[in-house]
Amino acid sequence: MMEKEREGKRNGPPFIADISVLPEGCISDIVSLSLTTPKDACRVCAVSPIFRAAAESNAVWERFLPSDYQAIIARSSSSSDSLNLCSKKKIYLSLSDNPILIDDSKKSIFLDKSSGKKSYLLAARELCIIWSGSPQYWNWISLPEESRFPEVAELLDVCWLDICGKMSTSMLSPKTNYAAYLVYKLTEGAYGFDRIPPTVSVGTTEEGEVCMETGFLGQIVSPQQQQQHTSHPSQRKDGWLEFKLGEYFNEEGKDYELRIRLLEGHSRQWKRGLIVEGIEIRPTTELVKFMLLLALSDIDDTLNCNSIELDIGPKPIG
Repeated sequence: MMEKEREGKRNGPPFIADISVLPEGCISDIVSLSLTTPKDACRVCAVSPIFRAAAESNAVWERFLPSDYQAIIARSSSSSDSLNLCSKKKIYLSLSDNPILIDDSKKSIFLDKSSGKKSYLLAARELCIIWSGSPQYWNWISLPEESRFPEVAELLDVCWLDICGKMSTSMLSPKTNYAAYLVYKLTEGAYGFDRIPPTVSVGTTEEGEVCMETGFLGQIVSPQQQQQHTSHPSQRKDGWLEFKLGEYFNEEGKDYELRIRLLEGHSRQWKRGLIVEGIEIRPTTELVKFMLLLALSDIDDTLNCNSIELDIGPKPIG
């Protein structure tokens, strides 16, 4: 009995580590290595004031920004207030919430808020639109209250619709699955978009392009057309419509020319009333949703993933 008492005194009470005694830089390094997404950083802020300070540090949010973010902002066509922000978190949120114009206002870049992946909107002036230089077919107009770009293209009358966008895959985030969308509007008198679905393609000359017929640009489609084609116009938060053109997985270290094209000329039907703002390339939300469900299922095999509903992306019209 006496020996046990002496042993207890020698061992003393159990040691409880107080993380607050660690240097702030050490805590920041620990948090920086453990956080993989901006959402993780926001969740850690609720743990304690110490973790909040570490999760909001420049060391953490620098990892979420693209490595070339300063060069991107330097290409901005407007005032680069984001670059003057001392907090990397504020720079991240600014680039997520406020797309900036680059390359003489022919492109717009912003970050996907959940992942920090780069997204682009190629302006209509950056696209190759057949006959867009002929005023009897296309008209270049300004919509300052509706578009981020100085000009958008309004279709007056054509029977051959051919819109193509190009960009280097090195501009995209590596190891990322992207989707391309035509961003547009239809005027009240629009016609010619409900007879034959356009052929769309996304890919590179080195890896090949995937061509397919996806759906109709018009808002009204018949039940038979809805069964045959899965893509339909979707309403965006900025007031424009978008139409999915295809997907592309960007490998790391590749520098190819990405080509995105929409073509409809086989019907020879005259078309009018299409207003093109550009083509947007952004990370696919479907892949994000799949990865989230996969992670949840790994944590708890009994979790019913079908019961999880995520409100991601625009909602189909109709």
